[in-house]
Amino acid sequence: MSGEAADQAEQDAAFMRRAIELAERAERVPGTSPIGCIIVQDGRVIAEGHNEVDLRHDPTAHAEVVAMRRAGEALGVSQFPGAVLYSTLQPCGMCSMASIWAKIGRIVYGAGRDDVHQMYFEGRDLNTVDFVVDAYRDDFSLTGGVLRRECARLYHQPGEDVPEEEQANI
Repeated sequence: MSGEAADQAEQDAAFMRRAIELAERAERVPGTSPIGCIIVQDGRVIAEGHNEVDLRHDPTAHAEVVAMRRAGEALGVSQFPGAVLYSTLQPCGMCSMASIWAKIGRIVYGAGRDDVHQMYFEGRDLNTVDFVVDAYRDDFSLTGGVLRRECARLYHQPGEDVPEEEQANI
């Protein structure tokens, strides 16, 4: 690994650790769930959030959308060209598309769809990575598996017998 690539990997891990902290904090807040997200621009955190769907009674209050809303409020803009979005879980279709519309430059996520229970994703055959790959943008990239194990521990595991009342998307 080149020096630049090693530096990027180290930076990605450091920012993902912050996202993990947010996810762990959310586990203790009623109405939230353990998905953490931060948005970084020019090496500094411009916004952060965790999933607040039940807290806000808002199905769009995913960690990534919460962080984008906070970034927009803080900066007074609706697009974040060149920013990096770090999420503990591979973003869903809604969050992937919102990232594209917000002109996020890069998505970095920890646990992917094969690392966690199927209930965290909206489709059997739909992989949200395809949204990013198929976007009409040359300045948009995706990196998955950063601190994969640490992130996957936050969620129900593949094949786990999750009580029906706790399941989403199924």
